[in-house]
Amino acid sequence: MAAPHAGPSLRRGLLLALLVLVADQASKWWILEAFDLPARRSVELFAAGPVGLNLTMVWNRGVTFGLLSGSAPWHSWALAALAAVIAAFLLRWMATAETRRTALALGAIVGGAIGNVIDRLRFGAVVDFVDAHGWGWHWYVFNVADAAIVLGVAVLLIEALTARAPAETPGRPA
Repeated sequence: MAAPHAGPSLRRGLLLALLVLVADQASKWWILEAFDLPARRSVELFAAGPVGLNLTMVWNRGVTFGLLSGSAPWHSWALAALAAVIAAFLLRWMATAETRRTALALGAIVGGAIGNVIDRLRFGAVVDFVDAHGWGWHWYVFNVADAAIVLGVAVLLIEALTARAPAETPGRPA
């Protein structure tokens, strides 16, 4: 099998991964150091009738929605290693992506995954702080990396559900 080359889709995906990573780490730096959210715990940004947005400090020791959380010292390292392996797989997929949209979606996921890996290695937990709520219900507190991962996965699902079957070549079955 030939090694993948750095085509335009790979470059775009890597650039988006880098942008997501920088935005994620910059937002977390600001939340922790400049705004000092850990000392404030929760701050209402706005409320418009039944919906609102808060900054709420949460140290997520698990994965999505706090699943697989644990406090053992090895736990954050194991989750970081798992995320790094998944990111490496997604980078390989990005290198062979057939569409620009797929490469960009993978870039968003990879950038977000790496941002959360950095948190796990630095803090033993992921820094979450965006708390959206409406009608008495709060979504799980998340961060820029989480949002990029969710959007990337949504694009991949849309791509998979709307993909056209490859055109049939005469004399060759599809």
